[in-house]
Amino acid sequence: MDVPASDRHEIGGVLLNALARRLLASLPSAPIVCAALAALAATSAVLIISQAEVLAEILATGVRDQPAVGALSGPLVMLGGILAARAALSWAGQIVAQRAAAAVKSRLRREALAHAQQLGPGWLSGQHSGGITTTLGRGLDALDPYFTGYVPQLFNAAVVPLAVVTYLLTTDLASALIICLTLPLIPVFGVLVGLQTRRATSRQWQALERLGGRFLDLVAGLPTLRAFGRARAQARAVRDAADEHRRATMRTLRVAFLSALVLELVATLSVALVAVPVGLRLLGGELDLRTALVVLLLAPEAYFPLRSLGAQFHASTEGLEVAQRVFGVLDQAPTPLAARPAPLIMNTNGPDRSIGVHDQRSGAGWVIELDEVSVHYPGRETPALDRASLTLAPGERVALVGPSGAGKSTLLGVVLGLVRPDSGRVLVSTPDGPAELYGPAELPTVDPEQWREQLAWVPQRPHLFARTVADNIRLGCPSASDADVERAAALAHADGFIDELPRRYETQLGERGVGLSAGQRQRIALARAFVRDAPLLVLDEPTAGLDAGSESVVVAAAERLMAGRTVLVVAHRPAMVTGADRVLRLEHGYMIDGPGPGSAQPAVMH
Repeated sequence: MDVPASDRHEIGGVLLNALARRLLASLPSAPIVCAALAALAATSAVLIISQAEVLAEILATGVRDQPAVGALSGPLVMLGGILAARAALSWAGQIVAQRAAAAVKSRLRREALAHAQQLGPGWLSGQHSGGITTTLGRGLDALDPYFTGYVPQLFNAAVVPLAVVTYLLTTDLASALIICLTLPLIPVFGVLVGLQTRRATSRQWQALERLGGRFLDLVAGLPTLRAFGRARAQARAVRDAADEHRRATMRTLRVAFLSALVLELVATLSVALVAVPVGLRLLGGELDLRTALVVLLLAPEAYFPLRSLGAQFHASTEGLEVAQRVFGVLDQAPTPLAARPAPLIMNTNGPDRSIGVHDQRSGAGWVIELDEVSVHYPGRETPALDRASLTLAPGERVALVGPSGAGKSTLLGVVLGLVRPDSGRVLVSTPDGPAELYGPAELPTVDPEQWREQLAWVPQRPHLFARTVADNIRLGCPSASDADVERAAALAHADGFIDELPRRYETQLGERGVGLSAGQRQRIALARAFVRDAPLLVLDEPTAGLDAGSESVVVAAAERLMAGRTVLVVAHRPAMVTGADRVLRLEHGYMIDGPGPGSAQPAVMH
């Protein structure tokens, strides 16, 4: 997300823009935190001035009167108390800032994940999983320097120099004027260097995202790479990406170190401009020793907050770059929802239903109508779907066939609500009931959560999580009992191999079901659909890639699952087409009546 130039305000290298305001707005207790940091900064300013006064008094008295150490015990104790109070304030500021950082990171992660769910798989398919993982994982941790260093120092930079200059106006007007004239030099140089830092950090983060993506691809595809003898080549690609990130990081550090040198040099020269006249006036008798010491002690304190602010800004630029990317995700508008809820179908089997025996009475199911639906994917010249029309009646079983890339999975995505058409309409309704409750309603405007409650989906490559077998089956219905899970597994013919696992249903699966065969993973996905017991069933080539034995088992389980439900199935194998009420063919995004070749012209199939 690029911040508009009109929203930027550069003040002393401090980036006070829409991004910074949104970060503070992400803090649940932002007013309290800001008030606490402001109070700590004000108290710190008072302690700094008091420390200079006490220390100047001790030094002046020691030089002028040369008293015994005991005579200075009172001021020394006071000085120790001031130093302890400053340490306590620093500790308290860090506690407040660290809690604020943790709250913001947690909130941004929750909101980004929730918003990604609203954007749907269509958006996620266009993103690189490595980049998302890097941004929401390690990336947001880079906000720690922003909240623990930059934000507290921002309040110190706003309060301490003002307090010091105000005090010096009443103590030594000439020194106060010199500080007022030289103090803006630090922000000016900070702005000039800060712009270079932002650009270098952006390049560094882009290199890190590429590195994360390449590494994730290498790990996920390692068996394939080993089989084709390409593992070493990909390892070199990861090494090249790591070198690119190293070079980008070194460029960023080089700019940061140079900026620190510039700010230190400006601050040192500014203090010298104050110190030289003070020394000359002290020698000339125009200034007493105590006042001179107070000025010399306070002058560095006036420049230090702004100098530190520049350094903290450079340390926090990576976190700002990540926050900008996260807000870019949050700014993407999801599909608008309808003002009314989705039409619901009540389960006619009741709470004590028998899983797998779905009683969908005549007229109690869905009517799904696709009217001249077209879908275009970015980067593709031809549409994935071209004016496809289809009406799916309650209790009907429709099979979609056609070559790979014809648009079958896209059509399923449209029905599932995962792909939004570029043109045309998708209408859902139930034939009975009041029109204001049961439609017809356009699917993109229906609450997706309510719509998907009525769906069971068995994809071509089901995703199994690194949880127990029971947890993976229970994903279809989180409230399902153990008996429901075992019943669903038996209906899916998965109970046989599950009983042979070390802990049966409590066996922990590997990531993506590692350790199970393709047929076993497919049967767990069917069990997941059985336990969901939804009236509408969508299957995407459930027998793809299976051997003959596994295919026959999966087909038998799928036949039992499809009984009594409205079914839309994509099939390449004849076994899944048998028993279909209608067979529709897709070619190049066009709908054709019947499984055989025909004229690829748009057609309405009812």
